[in-house]
Amino acid sequence: MPSVSKEDTANREFVEGIIDSRSEEFGDQTVSFNAFMSDLDPAPFFKGLRDDRCQCPHWGYVVAGRLTYRFADHEETYEAGEAYFVPPGHVPLLHAGSECIEFSPTTELKETADMLRKNMEASQQG
Repeated sequence: MPSVSKEDTANREFVEGIIDSRSEEFGDQTVSFNAFMSDLDPAPFFKGLRDDRCQCPHWGYVVAGRLTYRFADHEETYEAGEAYFVPPGHVPLLHAGSECIEFSPTTELKETADMLRKNMEASQQG
């Protein structure tokens, strides 16, 4: 059975002062170790996805701090020590000092990550 630690992941997305995300694909699932360094509302980076929201479900565990996910009609916050499930149709709020481990379907996660990268690059050029 495969396993991976945060330090041994194959992929790393690092945005200075915002996020350090390390991930590893296990077939059709991806595990991500995420650390957030600042408070941020990344909603503009989800533009172009259906309903301008993440369409990828996530199962996770909050290691430190808290995570907030906004839906069309409500928001949910998870605190350190809590496991969670977030269905499609959400936008996260990032909280400084928070960390989580998430499991997500690889295909949907890649579609979301590609759009986020595209929108972040466009915002830096404009």
